Amino acid sequence: MTERFAIYYAPSATSNLWERAATWLGRDSNDGDLFDGPVAGIDRDRLLNMTQSANRYGFHATLKAPMALVDGASEADLRAAITSFASEHQPLDLGKPTLASLDGFLALMVEQNDALQDFAAHVVERFDVFRAPMTNKDRAARANRNLSERQIELLDAYGYPYVFDEFRFHMTLSDRLPEADQAEVSKAASTWFNPVLDEPLVLDRLSLYREPDAGKPFVRLADFKLGLTA
Repeated sequence: MTERFAIYYAPSATSNLWERAATWLGRDSNDGDLFDGPVAGIDRDRLLNMTQSANRYGFHATLKAPMALVDGASEADLRAAITSFASEHQPLDLGKPTLASLDGFLALMVEQNDALQDFAAHVVERFDVFRAPMTNKDRAARANRNLSERQIELLDAYGYPYVFDEFRFHMTLSDRLPEADQAEVSKAASTWFNPVLDEPLVLDRLSLYREPDAGKPFVRLADFKLGLTA
């Protein structure tokens, strides 16, 4: 078994945004519910075909990318560390999300700011002690994705290339879309998510996700509210 854990931001599982995102992706990673039927005029089978990876990872914004735990560390250890970290940090106002294309991936994004960048960097650094070293196979697969020299440097140091100055807060809603589909899918997503795009996001928690085995769907295990006393 190749188990991995990730530390994400995800909105409350009872929020309108979460419910719409889970329906769009076809799976609720919090309770395992699956969704049938079209969304905003797009057939479910077609939408699932364009959201396979996003569906598997679950709705989220990455803070600490999926990692196998280093020898000697347990899930309980990780949970205790997240609880402690969360107690040391206050919620961050992120403003209203916007629907955008990020390198061909449809995502909800927010305006970057220093507080958000600093918080994300602290998560990466604080929890890197839990990360098992990359295998040569995983490193090669990552490095072959047209990464810049800086991104390869970060990959080797932290197991993930999109951290620190390369970090962009985003909540992925699709896989990389063919150019012919981008306009139609973006329009459908805008229609579907428009009712919740006026609601400002607050980064008020860290969410622990688990991949039980390689290639299996990620499950939302627990939320850790920021600002609560450990």
